[in-house]
Amino acid sequence: MIIVIANQKGGVGKTTTAINLSAACALQGKRVLLIDLDPQGNSSLSFIDSQRIDGGAFELFTELQKPWEDFIYSTNIKKLNLVPARINLAKLEAKLVGDFDAIFRLRDRIEQIKEQYDLIIIDTPPTLGLITVNALVAATHVLIPIQSSYFALEGTDDLLETIEKVRARPNPDLDLLGVLVTLFDKRTSLSKDVEAHIRKVFGDKAFKTIITRSVRLEESPAHKEAIFTYAPNSSGALEYKRLSKEVLKRV
Repeated sequence: MIIVIANQKGGVGKTTTAINLSAACALQGKRVLLIDLDPQGNSSLSFIDSQRIDGGAFELFTELQKPWEDFIYSTNIKKLNLVPARINLAKLEAKLVGDFDAIFRLRDRIEQIKEQYDLIIIDTPPTLGLITVNALVAATHVLIPIQSSYFALEGTDDLLETIEKVRARPNPDLDLLGVLVTLFDKRTSLSKDVEAHIRKVFGDKAFKTIITRSVRLEESPAHKEAIFTYAPNSSGALEYKRLSKEVLKRV
C-alpha cells in the first residue's frame, strides 16, 4: 500500500503524522519506506543527520539510471527506511516542467521496489504542485490531516478537487483513506466544534483517533527521534499507535 499524506495548508501536523505513522507501523512489524517529498526535509531530519545525505528524493526523480539503493537510508527504527529530501528538491518542478511523463515519474520509480515493502508513506510539501501530484498519481491511498482550528477546512476543497482530477485520468484507483483531526486542544470548545464539523462533512472517512496538542510531539524531531523512542509513554505515542492500527485495518 502506498499512502500519501497531503494538505496544501501548512502547519497541520502533516510531517508529524508522516514520521510517527511510519514509525508506528514499523514497530508493528511492517516493512515501511518513508519518502520525504518536502524540500524542507523535516521528516528526514527527524531520523538522520543531514551530513549523511548523499542523494535523496531529488536524485530519485532526476537520475533514473541510478538504483534505489543509492537513495534509501536506514533509521534507528527496525524495518523503517527513508528516502530523504534536501533543499535541492525545490528545483524539481522547474526541471520536470515540459516532460511528457512528469506526473508519472514517481509512480514508475516506485514500481521497481514496491514489493519490498508492506507500506510506503509519502510526505508532501504544503502545495498542490507537481511534486504533490506525482505523489497522488503514485499512491493507492491519501490521508488528509486537518487541524482543529477555525480555518480547518480552508483549502480542503482544492485538495479534494485535485484528488478527483487525479482519479479521473492518471490514477483511477486512488482512494481517500481518511481524514485525521490534528492539534486538538481538549480544553477549548472551538476544537470540539471543529472536530464535530469535520465528522459531519467526512462521515466515516474521519478517523476515530484524534491527535492532541503535545509538547513531546513537538520536541521529538529536534532529538532526531520518533515519538516512540523519545517519549514512548506520552499521549502522542499512544495516539499514533492507535492511528496506525486504524490505518492498517483500513488498508
